[in-house]
Amino acid sequence: MAVLENLEPKQVFHFFEELCKIPHATFDTKRISDYCVEFAKERGLEVSQDDTNNVIIKKPGTAGYENSEPVILQGHLDMICEKTPDSDHDFTKDGLDLYVEDGYVRARNTSLGGDDCIAVAMAMAVLDSKDIPHPPIEAVFTVDEELGMGGAEAVDLSQLKGKMLINIDSEEEGILTTGCAGGIFYKTVIPMKKEAAEGTLVKINIHGLLGGHSGNEIHKQRGNANKMMGRLLYRLGKETDLRLTEICGGSKDNVITMNASAGVLVPADQAAKVQEMTDEMRQIWLDEFMGEEPTLAVDYEVTADVHMDAYDKDSTRRVIAYLEVAPNGLQEYSRKLKGIVESSLNLGVVECDDTSVTTQYLIRSSVETRKQQMREQVEQCAILAGGKGETTGEYPAWQFKADSKLRPIMVETYKELYGKEPVVSAVHAGLECGLFLGKRPDLDCVSCGPNLLDIHSFNEHLDIASTKRTWEYLLAILKKCK
Repeated sequence: MAVLENLEPKQVFHFFEELCKIPHATFDTKRISDYCVEFAKERGLEVSQDDTNNVIIKKPGTAGYENSEPVILQGHLDMICEKTPDSDHDFTKDGLDLYVEDGYVRARNTSLGGDDCIAVAMAMAVLDSKDIPHPPIEAVFTVDEELGMGGAEAVDLSQLKGKMLINIDSEEEGILTTGCAGGIFYKTVIPMKKEAAEGTLVKINIHGLLGGHSGNEIHKQRGNANKMMGRLLYRLGKETDLRLTEICGGSKDNVITMNASAGVLVPADQAAKVQEMTDEMRQIWLDEFMGEEPTLAVDYEVTADVHMDAYDKDSTRRVIAYLEVAPNGLQEYSRKLKGIVESSLNLGVVECDDTSVTTQYLIRSSVETRKQQMREQVEQCAILAGGKGETTGEYPAWQFKADSKLRPIMVETYKELYGKEPVVSAVHAGLECGLFLGKRPDLDCVSCGPNLLDIHSFNEHLDIASTKRTWEYLLAILKKCK
C-alpha cells in the first residue's frame, strides 16, 4: 500500500510518491526525466526531452478550450539532498522514505524534495486528467535548478506557444510571487602550505543547526556553521599556538550551513585551553541565539602525541582571518517592498586539500549593482588572505511586470475561493522565471505553491491541507483561462 494513498488530492499525491521513489539529486536527473517522458508516451501526449534532461509535455485543451491560449505549467525535477548525520540514506540509489505526521508529508531523516516535485506532481495530475476543464497545457520540467539553474539556461522555449506561465515553486500559500532576486555563484581559493608537525590534535565539530534555504530563510538569521567555525578558530588563535590540519563545512552554496568541522594541532599543554574555550563558545552561541537553535551542538575529540602534516602558521592565520571577516547573511532589506530581503550572501561550502582551502558562496540581490558590490567584497577578502576568487555562474533578477494578463486572473480567483486577496510580492530566492524572461521577454509569469517548510534541510515538510487548497486554486485558474 502506498504511503500517501489516502491523501487528497489523490492523483497529486500519487504522482508525488512515484517521483519520490526515483533518486533525483541535482545533476542526477536522467532517471526522473525518463520517467516523465514515459508518462507522456503512455498517455499519447506530445513530448520532447533535450540533452540536459529538460522535458516538455503538451496536452490539447479540453472541450470548449481547444482554441484557448495555452498555459505553461512549470517546475523543476531536481532536489537538494540533505540528511541527518546518522542517516545511511544513499541519494544515488535510494528512494525517499515518506511518512505522514501531524498533517505534513515528510521523508525520514532526509530532505523531502517537495521543492519542487510537488509542482511536477500537480502538472502530471492535470496532464493525466480526463475531467478537468483546461486550456492547452505546456508543461515544462527543468533540471539542475538548485545548483545554478542549468536546465532553465539550456531549455529551448521556442517550441512553446503559450505566454502565461505558472511557476509552482513558491513555498507559502496565499503569496503570488511576481519577482525574484538575481544571484552569483562565487568561488574563492586560498593557497595553503603543509609541513610536518607534532602536538595534540583536537577535532572540533559544530553540528545540529537548523540550516535551511539561503534565500527564503536568510532573514531568520540562523547560524552558519562555516562562519561560526571561523569565529571560534579566531578566538582560539589568539590564546593558543594552533595549526589547522583540516577544515570543511556544508555541501551546497544555497543551503545555510548546518555542520562544520576542523582539526587543530596545538602543544600538549594547550589542549585543555582549546577544550575550555570551545565549551565557552558553545555557551555564548546558545545565549546569542536565545533558543532559536535548540539542537546546536559543539563537541571535540582529543588525540595526544600526534605526528602529522599540518598547515603552516601563515596559512593557518590567513584562512582563519578570511573566515572571520568574510561577509555572510542578510545585508539589506528592500526599500520598496516592506519586509522583503534585498541583498544577502551565504558562505555555503568550505573544503580543503593539501594545497588550498576553497569556499563557495551564493550572493543574491534584486539590485544588480548591489549584487556586484557584494561580489567585490568577497573577492577582496580572498585577495587579502592571499587568494583569489571567480564567478562560476550567474542568473538575472526577475523584474515585476505592471502589464499582466495572468496576475489579475490569479488574484480574482483567489478572492473568489477564499474571500480575501492574495499577497502579491517578490521573493529573495532565485526562480527560473528570470532566465525564461531572458529568452522570452513576452512571457507573463507568476509563481505560487503550497506551504512547504524548512526546505533544503532534513526537516523539510509539506502541508497536506495547503496542497489540497493550492490544487483546487490551480484548477480554478485553468478553468478561467478560456
